[in-house]
Amino acid sequence: MTQDDNIQRLSREIIQQAEADAEKILTEAKAKAEQIRNHAQEVIAADKKRILEQAKNDADRIRGQAIATAQLNARTLILESREKLLVSVFESSMGKIPTVQNYSDYPAIVENLALEAIQQLAVNKVILHADKVTHDLLKESVLKKISTKFDGTIELGEPLKKGTGIVAETVDGHLNYDNTLETRLRRLEGELRSPVYHLLMGETL
Repeated sequence: MTQDDNIQRLSREIIQQAEADAEKILTEAKAKAEQIRNHAQEVIAADKKRILEQAKNDADRIRGQAIATAQLNARTLILESREKLLVSVFESSMGKIPTVQNYSDYPAIVENLALEAIQQLAVNKVILHADKVTHDLLKESVLKKISTKFDGTIELGEPLKKGTGIVAETVDGHLNYDNTLETRLRRLEGELRSPVYHLLMGETL
């Protein structure tokens, strides 16, 4: 075999080896590319799932907040309406207090108001202040009758400028007890609010 034949044979072998190497590299490259593509699809799918889950969680949270806000607003409106209704009722009641003086048993009510106010002061001498109508009912005989129930003496002071009923005061003026019907209603308002509201709603107590 000549030298030229050897060179040609060697060249063919080198070319064949190069082609084999190139084919191997190409095959490996295709496999690597496929692996990268599959991984990318997995990542995209995972991201898509995560994004969808996050979007769902956000939507649920926003929906929950909206519902909670709506419920809170509804409760607030109910409470505001209830408060307005109760204020209206008590204001109406307060405005009708003077009509109590037209009741046939108002003289007895006056005696009870006076005695209760005096007993709250716990002294043996008091001055009673009353509105004009009530003042006119506190005659000497009535004062004497009341004084025997607490073993003390009573004087009538200046008429009240506002209020319906009695204000008892110590002689030195240091203590007084407001037992007007308006003040009594204000004292009872907190206790009466719930039952009054239930009655307004047509409920039984």
